[in-house]
Amino acid sequence: MQKRGTRILVLGAGRIGAAIVYDLLRSRGVAQVGVADKNRGALARVARHSSARRLAVHHLDSTNGKAVARLLGRYDAVTSALPYRQNLALARAAIRAGVPFCDLGGSHEVRDAQQQLHQVARRRGVALLPDCGLAPGLSSVLVAHGAMAFTRLERIHICVGGLPQRPRPPLDYALYFSPEGLINEYAAPVEIITGGRRRQVEPLTGLEAIRFRGLPPLEAFYTSGGSSTLPRTFRQVRELHEKTIRYRGHCEKIRVLRALGLFSSETVRVGGGSVSPRQVLVRLLEQSLGSNEPDIVLVRAVLEGQTPRGRRQLIYEMRDTYDRRSGLTAMMRTTAFPTSIAVQLLARGEIPPGVHTLEQAVPAEEFLRELRRRGVRVRRRWSQT
Repeated sequence: MQKRGTRILVLGAGRIGAAIVYDLLRSRGVAQVGVADKNRGALARVARHSSARRLAVHHLDSTNGKAVARLLGRYDAVTSALPYRQNLALARAAIRAGVPFCDLGGSHEVRDAQQQLHQVARRRGVALLPDCGLAPGLSSVLVAHGAMAFTRLERIHICVGGLPQRPRPPLDYALYFSPEGLINEYAAPVEIITGGRRRQVEPLTGLEAIRFRGLPPLEAFYTSGGSSTLPRTFRQVRELHEKTIRYRGHCEKIRVLRALGLFSSETVRVGGGSVSPRQVLVRLLEQSLGSNEPDIVLVRAVLEGQTPRGRRQLIYEMRDTYDRRSGLTAMMRTTAFPTSIAVQLLARGEIPPGVHTLEQAVPAEEFLRELRRRGVRVRRRWSQT
């Protein structure tokens, strides 16, 4: 039975944070939802679109440790929709405050550091769930759900992407989440399994064509972070990778930006001052690419191996689109709804203390059922190899 009167705090009032608030306010058993940000304008926008009396708005500088600790102590669970660089400090603050915590992920380095907090989190009786969004997040739950059907799982191939319904130059892409997080996906090393061994490969490699019915030609390539802990959880498989889906030609354009040094955070001298190429790129992406445009999110996860009925493939596919009624983009829905489900599990005490992976700690069937209730549907079919 669901615990009554849970109080849940959302850190970050941007697009994804606002969508998490939207879902929590429509969830049974959530008595109060808090949203905190240092951007008063973003807080005002969330408040305008959420007239519920159960919403509490907090002006907060998340780098102020004492202020964060005081606020966390007023809630039963907290989720971070802030930039990934803040998640390690926030996880530590949640442990000190004794409050369960989850986040959207975005960096394998931050996630690995969070996992080092497992023992102290257990001693303090606090549960942590990093990487709870779309990919990492939802994709990990699909793999866990499908793995139960195999006697020997051998291959896991995942492709995920959010795309504008009407692509426009220069990149045929729009900003549906933090540009800093997007650049990190394109810049950081990628962990895969090939030949039964874990190894790291360069992002923007492994380019392949991919098709979805009714859509123009697409491509998929390696990016960082999406597979999260799957290469370690399923280390017995022969192959495992996660790729990002884009319109054809996007990868080559991003390779050029990287080759020019625009991913670098090291400052360079320009005129009489110094600038960070990466920060310049962030600003240019914000200025040049649309956001909150009608979009489509695509997910395909293919699992292959031995089953009681022989060697087979199990294929999961999801296609979600911009919801005009709520005003939520598909990226907001498919990132925020999994996070909302996860933080509610934490608030109800259904995840044991410690730092856990989504694929191991979350009841996959219940998770997918909750997504269906929100209108996010995943198709599942078998195929002979």
